[in-house]
Amino acid sequence: MALFTLGAFAPEPPFVHGQVPRTAVLYCNLGTPDSASTADVRKFLREFLSDPRVVEIPRVLWMLILHGIILRFRPAKSAAKYASIWTAEGSPLKVWTEKQAKLLQGWLSQRGHAVQVRYAMRYGSQSIASQLDALKAEGVTRVLVVTAYPQYSATTTASVFDAVYQWAAKVRNLPELRFVNRYHDHGHYIQALAVQIQRYWKANGRPDQLVMSFHGVPERTLTLGDPYHCECLKTARLLAQALGLGKDQFKVTFQSRLGRAKWLEPYTEPSLIALGKAGVKRVDVVCPGFTSDCLETLEEINMEGREAFLHAGGQEFHYIPCLNDDTAWITALCEISQEHMAGWPTLTRPDAAALAAQRQAAIALGATQ
Repeated sequence: MALFTLGAFAPEPPFVHGQVPRTAVLYCNLGTPDSASTADVRKFLREFLSDPRVVEIPRVLWMLILHGIILRFRPAKSAAKYASIWTAEGSPLKVWTEKQAKLLQGWLSQRGHAVQVRYAMRYGSQSIASQLDALKAEGVTRVLVVTAYPQYSATTTASVFDAVYQWAAKVRNLPELRFVNRYHDHGHYIQALAVQIQRYWKANGRPDQLVMSFHGVPERTLTLGDPYHCECLKTARLLAQALGLGKDQFKVTFQSRLGRAKWLEPYTEPSLIALGKAGVKRVDVVCPGFTSDCLETLEEINMEGREAFLHAGGQEFHYIPCLNDDTAWITALCEISQEHMAGWPTLTRPDAAALAAQRQAAIALGATQ
């Protein structure tokens, strides 16, 4: 026998007769602390590292490690790193994500799409649930969820979907939902990366070696069926082709290792050290898996990676910024969004008066039958 709990669903926003159905794009990124203070960083890390998608070890054991060790010592160290890249506008990741959403709104509007674009963060402020609530209150009945992660991973992409599903489980009248799982090999995304790198090289010359550094994940996720590693390699291959690079002119590495388990290799910093010791004079590093500059690119790569390479004997280290608000990237986001909204009536907004008239006609017809 099914059991029903009164009040299990969130209250619905007031219904407005004749309200025009609306479509939205929810652009989701990882998230960031509200400030570079130790307290805010601890709060952020607690939420982030408590996600079972992020850390796949026995829950009880991990909670003991997280609360007994990591959250006691790591926040202060991480806060100092955040402080080194914080801007007057706030966290770079938040700044770029917000700009991307606003530009995507403009691009889609210019192409005739009547859609609302809003950004959300998986962890921290501007949560996915809060933004879905806001869209629903505005009369949105269709939502396309686009992540800032070109390569699919259960640790990132699937975690965003989890947050959407958790919100949906408490909603009575659900909007239509669509998800963009990946775009690691999308032509416009690859072109945007190539344009960014070529522009940098035109202004600064070319390196002896281009290092493509992707965020790392535990190696066991690959054996368990996560496609992330393969999609990173495909992105790198397609990008190298677009740049006309031979196999000896670029190297794929993985950064941001956490803990002692084996992660995807080769690791970025040891690779930079090896290149410096081997006599490579100049390396350029690009992070194709990050669409917005953030702690992992600005501090881990452009500061720590730079120091490691130069200390090992390298002479020139160049960090090529992420796509951020580059025109080619926003164009790519627009193309990806358009493709996944296909079939939704976004190009012409229904007339509210016509909808109201149709409703009244339907009521009148029902009354006569």
